[in-house]
This record gives sequence, structure tokens and C-alpha cells, in this order.
Amino acid sequence: MTINEIQDELIEDFSFFTDWMEKYEYIIQLGKEVPLISEEHKKDDYIIKGCQSKVWLFPEVKDGKVYFTADSDAIITKGLVSLMVKVLSGHTAKEIVDADLYFINQIGLNEHLSPTRANGLLSMVKQMKLYALALQARA
Repeated sequence: MTINEIQDELIEDFSFFTDWMEKYEYIIQLGKEVPLISEEHKKDDYIIKGCQSKVWLFPEVKDGKVYFTADSDAIITKGLVSLMVKVLSGHTAKEIVDADLYFINQIGLNEHLSPTRANGLLSMVKQMKLYALALQARA
């Protein structure tokens, strides 16, 4: 699936929920499904700066595509990073760098996250694109 197809699927999934408590529960559920970062990568080098909670994100390239594993010490934040991993993992560095992440606005995250969580989400997006840019430059 392309990044846009995954985003469209998420938008559709979120449209089934009528209120934000249900959407938060879904985000928490997604956090339980995130590909977990290995303990050896759970160190300061992989902490996303700008998140109030601790969020670790590790990129690796396999067969020309970037795959992310992640974890967080906060359940909502873990769900948010899981959303980002779901959308961006398994694509080329160029696709990740060029991605327009419109689903964030479409599902209402920009309106319903606290300012600190919104900043954290923005930091996640920036870090994932920076990793992809660095990996693209290496290739």
C-alpha cells in the first residue's frame, strides 16, 4: 500500500468513531500494536526531542525501504507514534521525505491533542523525515 492509501484507510477507520473518547481508545489500541524497539536501541540516541513523554524511534533499511520500531512511556503517545509508524514504515526514504501527512488534520488530531502532544507529534514527523533524509543521502 502507498502512504496515501494507508492514510485514507486510517481516515476511514477514525470516521467510525463518534466522539473523541472512542478515538483516544483506538489510538491507545494502536499503541499496543506498534513494532517495539529492541532494548539495545532504547537509549538516548533514539529519543525524539520535543516530546514531553519519552519516545524512542529506531529506523533501519531493509531492501531499500525504511522500517521503524518505536516505544513510549505514555499510552497516548505510544499510540501516536504507532500511527506514524503505520503510515511511514515500509516505504522508501524518498516516499517518506515527500509524504504529505494529511491524515493528521483529516482525523482531527490537530484540533484534539493538547499543545504538548501536538508538539510531540510534530517532533515525531520531523524525526522520521530526518532519518529518511539521512538514509536517502547515504544511498
